[in-house]
Amino acid sequence: MELRPILSAMRRNKVGAILITVQMAVTLAILCNGLFIIQQRLTLSKRPSGMEETRLFVMSNQWVGEPPDLTARQEADLAALRSLPGVVAAYTTNSYPFSDGGSTEGCNLKPDQTHMTARCALYYADQQGLETLGLKLISGRNFTAAEVGIETGRDLAAPPAVIITRQLADQLFPGKSALGQSMYLETRRHGTLIVGIVDRLQVPWIGAGGWGSTFFENSMIEPYRYVAQYSHYVVRVKPGQLATVMQAAQKRLFEVNRGRILEKVRTIAEARAAGYRDDRGLAVILGVVCAALLAVTAFGIVGLTSYWVTQRRRQIGIRRALGATRSAITRYFQTENLLIASMGAALGIALAIALNLWMVRSFEMARLHLSYALIGALVVLLLGQLAVLWPALRASSVPPALATRSA
Repeated sequence: MELRPILSAMRRNKVGAILITVQMAVTLAILCNGLFIIQQRLTLSKRPSGMEETRLFVMSNQWVGEPPDLTARQEADLAALRSLPGVVAAYTTNSYPFSDGGSTEGCNLKPDQTHMTARCALYYADQQGLETLGLKLISGRNFTAAEVGIETGRDLAAPPAVIITRQLADQLFPGKSALGQSMYLETRRHGTLIVGIVDRLQVPWIGAGGWGSTFFENSMIEPYRYVAQYSHYVVRVKPGQLATVMQAAQKRLFEVNRGRILEKVRTIAEARAAGYRDDRGLAVILGVVCAALLAVTAFGIVGLTSYWVTQRRRQIGIRRALGATRSAITRYFQTENLLIASMGAALGIALAIALNLWMVRSFEMARLHLSYALIGALVVLLLGQLAVLWPALRASSVPPALATRSA
């Protein structure tokens, strides 16, 4: 089919062609970035935390008043929890993954370092911490009972030993083993020994592009029992006993001491779901927006093509009378739409990349992969062909004599 008649007709209907081109370009730009953000958020929500999540639950404990015997109370709590049937291990800590709150430390290689080498999340745990979380120790050892101290939040002495994640170890000592090396904590100027390395343990903060996203698996465990007004008990249970042990644990703690408030008693799976609720909500909203844009664009193409069919009944009738087949008329409108959609796709790819670059600068998002733009362009082209099909078939079904008389 010759393109000259098609281009000539498009020049006589420039406003409509430009409108559809711009609409398809904007749709493509938003579609590409929307799908990219959805893929990112869903991928982030499925990242492994390093823990054995299916057998863990957390109880956030707050003491009423200001009791002076917090250490004794906590020891009694841990003894009670660890003695429960079905409990594998338990410990107390300042924070845990998915809690969205905790502390960070600057990690250095020298005591007088001006700029930190890496930033990490800080967790406290005793010798049962690794077993409770189900962390995979890939090098070194666990804490010993002699290394575990008491942390009240006011003592800034350097710990005798630390366990760090593989990612943090690679940042501190790239190309060599971090085991047995000394590191210096920014707030505590004395060196501390790295005695163990775990495969992974994510930081408490999970927001994409938010705090913690730049050091997601940079975690450090210090050998302390966290004795404070507010702390978290993390408990690991035997398979199939999670719900039963959760109820028994709450009842047992109140039997030990009723002067407390238990907040956020939940499984780690529930904590993960709550932590990523906003990401899933954003994915749903963006999905609805993308679907709505595609629908509006499709209806726009249908409406404009139907208008062109009505306006060109005389030309269609003449072409039919001169021997043009129905398939030729259908191909004419589909080719015309393909040209418009191609211009819209080319402009849309440029807009998609420009929009992504703006979001990268403004919101620290990842760069859009070119494959998303190409797939989006293909979707827009297919959408255009499907949307124009009904008006094109309607045009090809008009009898030549009727089209000529109506002119």
